[in-house]
Parts: sequence; structure tokens; C-alpha cells
Amino acid sequence: MRFSIFLCGLGILATGLLAVVMLDKNDSLGFLVGAMQLGGGIVICGLFSIRMEWHGIIGAGILALLGAARGLGNTPGLFKFLAGDQPHGPMPLLEMGITVSCLLLFTKIIRALYQERLRRMLESEE
Repeated sequence: MRFSIFLCGLGILATGLLAVVMLDKNDSLGFLVGAMQLGGGIVICGLFSIRMEWHGIIGAGILALLGAARGLGNTPGLFKFLAGDQPHGPMPLLEMGITVSCLLLFTKIIRALYQERLRRMLESEE
């Protein structure tokens, strides 16, 4: 589980650095700040999960949910990009990549929480 958290966080940070290269200065700075906040927060939750496993995992799940919700709000920009209206360059594609990454991490964390709940319920029956 920790590997997925670190992979997602570092992937988001790398996407922010990629945006600096691909986008113009105004768009890239805003994108970089957002990617550093989200990706850095997820990496910090991964580090926190080393000491207190479920606290870090739940924190990463909350950040992944927030990142996915923010990205899904930018879906109309992706449709405009695919239709040919590209005033911000490939930024909608980068945003959708982060959104998909956050959704995958969120679903993986929810699955891990359900498995832990089931394990604890079965353990309490014995």
C-alpha cells in the first residue's frame, strides 16, 4: 500500500515538473504549485504511514479524494481541448492524468480499508 502512495505522490510531483517544461510561464507556475501541494501532501502521508500505518493511509485517501474531485471539476476543459480549443496548451491532459492517478489511489485505499475491516471482524469472532 505504501508503494502505491509514494508512487502516486512522486508521479504528481513529476507531472508538476513536466508542466514547467511544457506550458507557458503563467500556467506552469499555477500548475506546479498545485502539483507540489497535492503530491507533497501524499508523499508526507506515505512517510507518516511508516510510523502509524492506517493514519497515513487514510490521510493519503483523503488527499486523493480531494485531488480527484478537483480534477473532475476540470473535465469541461478536457472536452474543449479535445474539440480543438487549446488556449492553455496540454494542461487539461496533465490535469486528467493527475485525476486518474488520484482516483486509482483512492479506490485502492478504499479496498484496503474494507479488507482491514473484514479482517478485524473475522478476528473478533474467534
